[in-house]
Amino acid sequence: MAAWMLYRCVFGPRLQRIHRPPQEQPRPEGRLVRRGWNYQPRSLEKHTDSILGWASAIWSLSYYSSPLLLCYLYRKGYICSSKLVPVSQYLGTVLVCLLGVACLRGWGRWKNSDYVQFLSVLEETKKNHTPENKKKLRCYDFDFSHWPSDFSWAEVSSPKQSKGGVSLLKPEPRLRGTADGFLNSVRTLPCHVIGFLITHTFGRRMLYPGSVGLLQKAMRSVLQQGQAKLIEEYDGQRNKLVACDGNEIDTMFVDRRKEGGPNSQTLVICCEGNAGFYEVGCMNTPLEGGYSVLGWNHPGFGGSTGVPFPQNEANAMDVVIQFAVHKLGFQLGDIVIYAWSIGGFTASWAVMSYPEIQSVVLDASFDDLLPLALKVMPESWRPLVQHTVRQYMNLNNAEQLLKYQGPVLLVRRTRDEIITTTGPEDIMSNRGNDLLLKLLQFRYPKIMTDDGIRVVRQWLGAPGPFEEASVYSAYEVDDDWCTSVLQSYQADRDVSFPWSVGEDMALEGRRQLALFLARKYMRNFESTHCTPLPAAEFHSPWRL
Repeated sequence: MAAWMLYRCVFGPRLQRIHRPPQEQPRPEGRLVRRGWNYQPRSLEKHTDSILGWASAIWSLSYYSSPLLLCYLYRKGYICSSKLVPVSQYLGTVLVCLLGVACLRGWGRWKNSDYVQFLSVLEETKKNHTPENKKKLRCYDFDFSHWPSDFSWAEVSSPKQSKGGVSLLKPEPRLRGTADGFLNSVRTLPCHVIGFLITHTFGRRMLYPGSVGLLQKAMRSVLQQGQAKLIEEYDGQRNKLVACDGNEIDTMFVDRRKEGGPNSQTLVICCEGNAGFYEVGCMNTPLEGGYSVLGWNHPGFGGSTGVPFPQNEANAMDVVIQFAVHKLGFQLGDIVIYAWSIGGFTASWAVMSYPEIQSVVLDASFDDLLPLALKVMPESWRPLVQHTVRQYMNLNNAEQLLKYQGPVLLVRRTRDEIITTTGPEDIMSNRGNDLLLKLLQFRYPKIMTDDGIRVVRQWLGAPGPFEEASVYSAYEVDDDWCTSVLQSYQADRDVSFPWSVGEDMALEGRRQLALFLARKYMRNFESTHCTPLPAAEFHSPWRL
């Protein structure tokens, strides 16, 4: 028995923090007091864990620099049998030493009562996954790969449907003859190969830097503090979800329904940016607004496994929604999707695939990845960039959003330096403008004629709130009249978008409606791209 416990200590997960169970001492704002402390390893465990941590960091550096390192070794003549044999012997000696260090760490854990108790709780939860055992396990923060699964996509869906993952919108293929299509495939084969290599090496890491292991190691302490705050101050519940592709998704749920606030019965599902984690990301905005909140990490981020390709992202979003409905007990009509930056892709996919969702809020998001990719690449690479993005990273937010019939709110950062195609000083190059125009043109095509687009662009180009108000007043927009026109059209027809309202209307009326709708669908926030959105700026989308 003792030998088995020692074995489990050697190969057990790293324990980072212990959360005290909630105490019945409510704070003034109604939340329960909950304290925790960082796990304190003894001297032997502390030092051996530090050695293994450095070894892991060196391995990560070697992995990412391996192409350059191999080229250097090849030029120096080290890649030959006479050189590789002693190198392999050296590496074998290092591995044996590291195994010995791991055994010493296990011995140190075995002598620590806190770690032994944690292992007992973990093993009991894996054997008997009851709510009581899960509650005990949530008092520990440890390596998430050892966390037992809390929900699987297969529990509510047929496993036969999971082979290819959930459905995505595909780029329309070009119509060609059989012979022409074959010749074109041969001619573009190098482009396909290069695009594949770019995407699967440095491309997706540039697009999703949060998936890089070195960055996560550098942010580990910050992420641990953020997670501790969510658990100890908001009584957050961490869960592992298994998507249809087998990826494990790390989630955090904060339940406000028992507090009885005006927003507590609404669940906000947050979709983070390309370097965002729920521990320190946009979850805090709806939390401060009193909403129930469900955050999740992209595949390859934090405790989530996999890589953040579009198909994997959509699969993860799907299991998160299924979990919210089937395990947490929310109706789709009680769910709001809130996304920041690149999270707009999964958010727009969610509302396209689940049209019953109450509404969607897109903060600092864009219409399409391609224009942003082209701006950072040489012009001579344009055909390669176009093929690579469309084939492997087709983040077509606008195309997906147009499939949704519900309320939408876009938040534009007026000094955004990330999703502009020229620079933050040129507000008209913000791709959020294009997202708004595409949405309005689809929903209200008779209003958004060339003249309607022109006045909306004039409003979008206003450098500040005063100038925006000047444009609005210059066209003498009557909000009450605009509302009555739209309500009358809706009452008479009750049809889905696109609407034909404004078809027989005078030019002045269409201009008023265009500006009125633009201001309802988009709000400006005077900040840069990465500034957290204050709770006061988080609004429910406009409803007619």
